[in-house]
Amino acid sequence: MKKPGTRRILLFGDSFTAGDGVPNDKRYSDVLETLVPNLEVYNYGLPGTGTDQQYLTYKECAQGFDHDLLLIAVLVENVKRVANGYRYWVDDSGAQVLYAKPFYKLVQGELRLSGVPVPWKPVEESQLSPEDMRRLRPGSRFPRLAIIISLLGMREIQQRLMEDIRKRLGKYQPVPEYNDPADPAWCLMRAILIRWIREHPKPVLLMPIPGHFFVEETSDPTAYQERFREVREATGCFFHDPLEDLLTYPLVQRRAFRYAKDPHLTPAGHIALAKSLKSAIVRVLQ
Repeated sequence: MKKPGTRRILLFGDSFTAGDGVPNDKRYSDVLETLVPNLEVYNYGLPGTGTDQQYLTYKECAQGFDHDLLLIAVLVENVKRVANGYRYWVDDSGAQVLYAKPFYKLVQGELRLSGVPVPWKPVEESQLSPEDMRRLRPGSRFPRLAIIISLLGMREIQQRLMEDIRKRLGKYQPVPEYNDPADPAWCLMRAILIRWIREHPKPVLLMPIPGHFFVEETSDPTAYQERFREVREATGCFFHDPLEDLLTYPLVQRRAFRYAKDPHLTPAGHIALAKSLKSAIVRVLQ
């Protein structure tokens, strides 16, 4: 039970919410507790997961906790993860290991859970069927190059390639899945979010977390912003897009919101996100 006068938030997201790269007390959830009096934030952030797995975690682990608000934080690039049935992970030895994951299919407009129970042993990519391969790298424009980069762990090469693309094309779009409201990956993400929000008996605040492409203005956010507003309109949930607040900072500060060789938020990025979120939290709780 909560202490009298305490407001509690259940927060779900991926590694940006879990706070990869920073101590727990530097996460935006923990900073938010210092900005809003008498606030508790239960952080259920799970690195490497998509909205589908976060929804399953909510159903499995968060039932029965007294709270005032559910906050769903969606890193916008995770629209790719909901279409995945497999993910590569780096084990303790530094090797890339492939594991299956639960995932949803959208069949005639209805969500169907697949891939459960999840095998606990890793799988070999050579054993995957063509359909499974599509669920390993759905929508990849350069699948062979992606495989080489992934297997060799060539993160620096990948970053240089992406930087070169952005310089050449200007407004690079890292998540084209949002361009078309009928895109299969987006339709699946949208269906999961709508089910989650409608099932939840208490207020829900939906927050898309923009990647550094959008924060540093090398990509146009219009498409993803339109798609997430569709969810707000379909469900009537509360909604907060922090990008407008983040863009008020000078570019040199915005570039310091992420690490030089890692897209995760620095402590400064978490503080900026928490400050943006504060007003929305106070408004909803009132």
